Amino acid sequence: MRIFCISLITFLCSLCFQADAVVRITCIGASITYGHGIPDREKQSFSGQLQQLLGSGYLVKNFGVSGTTMLSKGDYPYISTPQYQQALKSNPDIVFIDLGGNDAKLVNRGHLADYESDYKNMISAFRALPSHPRVIIMLPVVSFVKDSTGIWDPVICKQIIPKARKVAYDTGLEVLDMHPLLIDQPERVPDLIHPDVKGSAVLARRLYETVLLYRDGQHFDLFSRLAEVKSIPGLDLVSSANAVESFYGFHCLTFKLSGRECRIVKPKISAAGHPYVWRARFWGHEPQADIALLERGYHIVYCDASELFGNPEAISLWNNFYKLLRKAGLGKKAAMEGMSRGAVYAYNWAAANPGKIACVYVDNPVLDLKTWPGSPESAKQYPDEHQQFLKDYGLKEGFDPDSFKGSPIDKIAEIVKGGYPNLILCADADEAVSPETNTLLFEKKVIAAGGKITVFHKPGAKHHPHSLPNPKIIVDFITGSVSRHP
Repeated sequence: MRIFCISLITFLCSLCFQADAVVRITCIGASITYGHGIPDREKQSFSGQLQQLLGSGYLVKNFGVSGTTMLSKGDYPYISTPQYQQALKSNPDIVFIDLGGNDAKLVNRGHLADYESDYKNMISAFRALPSHPRVIIMLPVVSFVKDSTGIWDPVICKQIIPKARKVAYDTGLEVLDMHPLLIDQPERVPDLIHPDVKGSAVLARRLYETVLLYRDGQHFDLFSRLAEVKSIPGLDLVSSANAVESFYGFHCLTFKLSGRECRIVKPKISAAGHPYVWRARFWGHEPQADIALLERGYHIVYCDASELFGNPEAISLWNNFYKLLRKAGLGKKAAMEGMSRGAVYAYNWAAANPGKIACVYVDNPVLDLKTWPGSPESAKQYPDEHQQFLKDYGLKEGFDPDSFKGSPIDKIAEIVKGGYPNLILCADADEAVSPETNTLLFEKKVIAAGGKITVFHKPGAKHHPHSLPNPKIIVDFITGSVSRHP
């Protein structure tokens, strides 16, 4: 009998332990969170699908209330609802906040000056809970509504989202950009506002990835680590003591290396292995993929080598920058990113450092400097860039193009030697950089040499804009490549 009692007590204690081990997730928001228009919303809203993805080790609760605002002076403040009080009492470990779409209505725009303070008040209420939850800001999903008095996307993009990013920066909270996820799938938003079941599945998958982010086992602060780095020639961190600013809600440090401007943006939580994307040129231009990768624990790094066109001086500068990154604790292999002429910088450094590359993504790329800016046509249209190119490589006007071997297209063997995958986004109607003499010829040569390359064509697209409104293709390529080439 005594043995039976001890066994029963042990069993009951194990049940209690298991119950305590369940991760409690609270989702608060308006009609999209609630699951408006979705059959069986308990299971098929994004929170319901999140529960199914996560399984029995998690308990996801939906506290969505249709029509509600973050604004306390809005036409239907979320904080005035019983669900808000229930959410506070749910003792959450993780809180997802999805409020902002209804705040974009004309009736509420007069109070948008209070949006940040109202958001911070809500955050403080959750942070004060005994469970000390991980609070995550969700930026509003795209709205396809044409009525400018309603949930109008220009207001979401120009006012709501920047304010929410400012809140994320000020509070140090994680922020998820949900806006691009359905921007190229209007069929998944049948009433122009609310995602259907498949659209909600896309949102659920993004939250699932965030919950299970394979993070570093200990707190990693790259900025602190940089301050401890010694013996890098030309490193100037002293003048950058106050040079930290917001990069779409993330902390960005600006400093000098050999007189050149460098920028590093750190994620809120570093992924394991401390991966990073190395932006080769045009800092901050079309940053969709960079933002999405920051959310996934990547750092974004940049060292200004303009306008050296990937010459030996640029390679030397970047060699020192790489040493700095490694000494500060970033991973061995970089994910290179180059737009337009940035592809020359990315590939020329990759060719010189094949063992330090996880992957290369380039976009409407210059891959043969003889076509731009070295051509006679470029000399007329882009005289400054043409003269700078000649100076960088010690060339004279009318140089023999067959003798010049400084372009990525001349370094195929070195590029393929690295064994890393390559992704090119190619605008088929690019009027500035010829696809035929750059992307398509490069692709043919890489394949012939046994390299790994994927070209994603954008039919009818011009040189601008770069990237994609929904950067999923780029993000999946980089994260998949880095996981396979750590």
